[in-house]
Amino acid sequence: MPEAEEEMSSFDGAVVKEQGVTFGIAIVRRSVLDSPATGDAAIIEFSEVFGDIPTVLMAQDSTGTPTYVGRPDLVDFLASVPMEAIPWQRYTLRESV
Repeated sequence: MPEAEEEMSSFDGAVVKEQGVTFGIAIVRRSVLDSPATGDAAIIEFSEVFGDIPTVLMAQDSTGTPTYVGRPDLVDFLASVPMEAIPWQRYTLRESV
């Protein structure tokens, strides 16, 4: 039986350490935030990359204004943080095909 091929895709995200809490942020399309089921699945998928830390999803509207979805305390914190202050980088996500 042939093994599943792995396809690599990437996403922009960050790991933030603030006030004793470490969490991940993944940038997604707005449509992911608009569907609770899709958002929940995305959080699980991105959590595999970030490890055993809470994960927040972020999407921007047409003006660049971010919207965050995830743990309420982290979302409230991020609402007060300028996007330029977040240490964004590119992460690799492995997908089985």
